[in-house]
Formats: sequence, C-alpha cells, structure tokens
Amino acid sequence: MSFESLGLAPFLLRALAEQGYETPTPIQQQAIPLALDGHDLLAGAQTGTGKTAAFGLPLLQHLGTSPQAVGHGPRKPRALVLAPTRELATQVHESLRDYSKYLRIPSAVIYGGVGMGNQLDALRRGVDLVIACPGRLIDHIERRSIDLSGIEILVLDEADRMLDMGFLPSIKRILAKLPKQNRQTLLFSATFPESIKQLAMEFMRHPREVQVTPQNTVAETIAHRVHPVDAGRKRELLLHLLGQDTRVQTLVFAKTKHGSDKLTTFLEKSGIQAAAIHGNKSQGQRLRALGDFKAGKVKVLVATDIAARGIDIDQLPRVINFDLPMVAEDYVHRIGRTGRNGSSGEALSLVSQEDAKYLRQIVRLLDRDMEIRDLPGFEPQVPIRWGNSAPGKAEVPGGQRPPRKSSHGRRPHGGEGQRHAHAGAKAHGAQRDGARQPAADAGRGRRNNGGPRRSGTR
Repeated sequence: MSFESLGLAPFLLRALAEQGYETPTPIQQQAIPLALDGHDLLAGAQTGTGKTAAFGLPLLQHLGTSPQAVGHGPRKPRALVLAPTRELATQVHESLRDYSKYLRIPSAVIYGGVGMGNQLDALRRGVDLVIACPGRLIDHIERRSIDLSGIEILVLDEADRMLDMGFLPSIKRILAKLPKQNRQTLLFSATFPESIKQLAMEFMRHPREVQVTPQNTVAETIAHRVHPVDAGRKRELLLHLLGQDTRVQTLVFAKTKHGSDKLTTFLEKSGIQAAAIHGNKSQGQRLRALGDFKAGKVKVLVATDIAARGIDIDQLPRVINFDLPMVAEDYVHRIGRTGRNGSSGEALSLVSQEDAKYLRQIVRLLDRDMEIRDLPGFEPQVPIRWGNSAPGKAEVPGGQRPPRKSSHGRRPHGGEGQRHAHAGAKAHGAQRDGARQPAADAGRGRRNNGGPRRSGTR
C-alpha cells in the first residue's frame, strides 16, 4: 500500500516523498482513510507506530482544502492537538510543519514552563492550528487569549498518559469550550482504560476503532553501553570512540538539525569523513549522503530522528547517541538499525547530567540492564546524579557484581569503570505539563520531576 492509495492530497504526498516516507505504517493505513472521511476515531497506538502522521495528515488535508468560514475579528484556531508534555507538543508541531511545507497553515505550540509572551504574540496574529499541553491551554482560556469556538478537528494524543498525569479535569474544561456540532475528534491512546472509554462516550460521535500492536522490542545481538561524560566534552569523546577504528561505519544521532551540521563540520575538520542528514537538507542532498554512507565513501553519518527514517542498512555495526532522544521509544528505532539479521551491533550513548533523566526512561522501556562504563580521561568532573535506585546505583565495592537475572547486558573488559542501569517498576502520578515520573524513583514510589518527553512522530 502507498500513501497515494490512502487518498492524500498532492501537496502532502510531495512533502512526504521528500522526507523519505515510502510506505504507510499499519496505524496510518487504518486511520488515515477513516479520518479523511470525517469519522471520529478511537485509535490504539503507541509512540513509534507512526501515529503523528496518522492524525496529522488528515488534519492538514482538511485545513488545506476546506476554506475557513469568513467572520469578523481575529482568526480563530480551526484545529487543536492536545498532548501530555511540552516535548511531545513540540515534536508534533515540528512534524506537522514538515508535512505542511507546501501549505500555508499558521500554527502555534503552547506549553508551560516558559513565558507566555511568544505564545500570546502568535495567538494575536491568528493561527489555524494549535498544539497544546492542557495546563497551559487552561491558562490561556482563563486569560481569554484564545478562542476555541472555531475548532473543527480535535486530536487527543496519548490520551491515557494525559489522564495518568491528572489532566482529566483540564481536558473536560477544554472540551466544554469547543463547538459540539461539526467537530471531528481523533483520540489516540496506547491503552483504553475505563476512563478513556467514558471520555469517548461523552465527547465523540459513533467513533470508529483501530488498533495496532506496538513494536518496542530490540535485537538480542545489540550491546548497549553508556559512557558518562561532561556535556562540554562530548565531542572529544565522540572523536575518541570513532578514532579507535576509523573503518567502522557509524550512525550518530544528534538532537537538532543545527547540531547535526555543527557536529559534522567538527568531525570533518578532525579528519573524519562525515555527512549530515536532516530535514533542512534537500531530498537530493539526503539521498547523496545516504548513498555515500552505504557505499563506504563516508564513514560517519550524523542524523536527526526524523531524517533517519529512510536509512536502511543491513550490516550497520555501530550506532552512537551523541544526544539521547527525549522519547524513550525513539531509542528503540535508532538502535534498530544495527544488530539486524542476527549480526552483532553496538549502541553507545554519551550521557551527561542533563541526559540522565532520558536514560532512566529508556532503561524502563527496555526493561533490561544497561552497562555504564567510564572511559579513562573522560570521566565527568562531577559524578552524574542518577537518582535513587537509578542507573549507576547498583555498584558493589571491588567491582564484583552479583549475577543478574537478565542476560541482555554486556560486561566490559579491562580496567574501565563499570556500572549498570537498572529498570525500575512503573508508576503513575499526576504531573504538570512537561514533567514525568523518572524510571529510577518510580521503583520506590517516589514523586520526582524527572525527564520531560518528546514525541515520536513516525
């Protein structure tokens, strides 16, 4: 099945092709035609299944092909996406901006933890699309800086997480401000507890249901290793790791497009053949960089999560996370490019203090030990604070460790320091926009403002 067969408009198909999308994922195949037909939708899908495009493409097609009702006063938002955290909201906003590059759809992303000035400016100018966390959106409603009476499409993204975080009262307040007639509602959730079903019955009209099975598994042949380092020395450490064997093809993940370019320039100046691949590159540039990498002309490819989507290499021996992903599921997709078809692979992560919260989330998702190894000369000046019963807390004096139940972790050899990150029990707690329970403290039932999260898009 192709994206063309789903009924998407040419301006979306062109943007998708330029970003390396070729075949729709199962959730996209099921959800997009129903959403395009105007049905309300209950969709069971986790981050990493392609859910953002599943709701985002029909939403953009509606905005791009249906004219806005002519009215007096400033432009009112026509579509609203609610997301549990600022990282997910930001990720959704960036993804929809990429999909709509051949449309003019003014948009704003709204979340807490930052000043309201830029958000107020955007809303005053007028937007068609708002992506928001519930708490900050309530703030804007109370200030009367946003008018939701013109919303035509509502998306609840990761609805179960929003309810787990205590946002149900806020969501109901927001829903009460939306028009009841002629509104399409798309609800995406990894699970469907009774509270979600009640919400659907109350605010949706004869919703269709679709469900996909998550793919959060990783190959057993991948060795996961974490190298603690000060943030300012990550580049030096990366250079050290790459210099150990310059023949090894390596895919390096960076957080931003700008960061990818800077890192690539640094590597090239250091004598390493490198290329960058990200959303600001043209399709031709990306195909050329990928072709050079596959052919071995370039040994290091620096990529962002979204741009790496089209990278398919059978024998990729090593992936390095220069920046950890803000969404744990993205780690699974990154390292899934190594260790294929039974071959061995390495997944190395350079972790500074600000990355520790993301590592805890990854360890919980994988539910397996992850080796932490200090490299001589690159140890952090101040030891990383992992948190209670968190990664690095399970050290035994003398370097001797008891046998572990899991057979997944890999032990280091030689005199380098070793520890292991451990998966904690899962816990839920009501939290504000952008905060979530860290893996480590969850095991003790403690509340902690751990790592925020970004959404996977793909």
